[in-house]
Amino acid sequence: MTDTAYRPARAIHELGDAFYDVVEAAPFPQHVLRFRNDRHAATVGLGSLTDAEWIAHFGRFAPLAGSLEAPLALRYHGHQFRTYNPDLGDGRGFLFAQLYDDRGRLLDLGTKGSGQTPWSRFGDGRLTLKGGVREVLATEMLEALGVETSKSFSLIETGEALVRGDEPSPTRSAVMVRLSHSHIRYGSFQRLAYLKQPENLARLTDYVLRHYGQAEAPDRYAALMDQAVWGAARLAAGFMAAGFVHGVLNTDNINITGESFDYGPYRFAPRYDRSFTAAYFDHSGLYAFGRQAEALHWNLHQLALALRTVAETDSLVPAFSEYPLRFEAELRIAVLGRLGVRPRDDATDLALLQAMESALETTGLPLDRFYFDWRGGQRRGPSPAEASYALPAFAPFVAAIAGYAPAADTAHPYWSDPEPCALLIDEIESIWAAIDESDDWAPFHGKIAAIRRMGAAMTGEIEPS
Repeated sequence: MTDTAYRPARAIHELGDAFYDVVEAAPFPQHVLRFRNDRHAATVGLGSLTDAEWIAHFGRFAPLAGSLEAPLALRYHGHQFRTYNPDLGDGRGFLFAQLYDDRGRLLDLGTKGSGQTPWSRFGDGRLTLKGGVREVLATEMLEALGVETSKSFSLIETGEALVRGDEPSPTRSAVMVRLSHSHIRYGSFQRLAYLKQPENLARLTDYVLRHYGQAEAPDRYAALMDQAVWGAARLAAGFMAAGFVHGVLNTDNINITGESFDYGPYRFAPRYDRSFTAAYFDHSGLYAFGRQAEALHWNLHQLALALRTVAETDSLVPAFSEYPLRFEAELRIAVLGRLGVRPRDDATDLALLQAMESALETTGLPLDRFYFDWRGGQRRGPSPAEASYALPAFAPFVAAIAGYAPAADTAHPYWSDPEPCALLIDEIESIWAAIDESDDWAPFHGKIAAIRRMGAAMTGEIEPS
């Protein structure tokens, strides 16, 4: 049973069937509920569903009342590692439902691992349970660190044995549901430009602006570009402050609202290493930690090229050209926010960031340790990193941070823990090993609780004086 706050929608039907294919979910031999995000279910009026109702909707995909009557596999193209691919689309997922949250935003419930679609190519349309576990952990950690991310809404084990070439097989299967702010990607626009469909490009632009942006903008394409640039700048800055490497920043993996999603070979960087990569197949380091802002700028260029088929180039240039400055501004906000200090002026803040980056690169200090120790702008101890902070490489940062006032309260018990909450690859593998070897889910749920506790501590803002 849904809550009184439940507000279903079918906005996607405004676009018409040129944008998607009606599909069916795969039948699964088993449905074992492994994770349900009650925190976010409450925001969309689904918190009161029983486990049986939850499985019916998010494992067997019975339609939610008043929302989409059938799942839709969206059509899109995209650049994959800067090679254009016109044979993409929702290949192992679909748009299952749309609904409004308690802030009045239109949100999408999309799937991963729900079976084959016309866009599956040679894939089986399935998701490994390990992949689902990893994605839940990623989204929980990013949300706690303040990064704009999709929310892992549901994870259900489905009882199939999957064969994968890049991990031990056979391996367990799952189906995941994500809650996200838009299912529309840069590649959705690229496809329409490629197919020379200007009317559909206009229709898609209006849909995005109406539901996710500026409905009354005088220049629809300039407004869309402006929104995309701000979203990309904020996302790139969030990744850097979180020490996160997405791994596959292709244009089919970037949505138009600037919300991160689709977590395959991600990593949280152990140290501030610009060359650190997440994907074993990223041989050139295209999406390395320090190149993510550049990657998103390149993707924006591809979006601009698609829009240029229907818009005046001069109308797109102002927003696109401001991306470096917007990224710099968003990076200051993100880093100072994680440090828990109040901004000063742009030049002073930039000098602090430069001193911080230099110190971290020189010393190789763990990122999570650093941010934990300097929360609120004053070093708290004792810390195993004390020797590093005494090095000459840290002196400029120590001098610079002394001029900053705290913007966050450090009274939460988390800030007295001996170690910061982190999510490095070894721990993720350990969590999965417990599940794989003995079906022990305690480390998984314990980690989610620890991450949420950290997230609660991170929100301890001090009221403006």
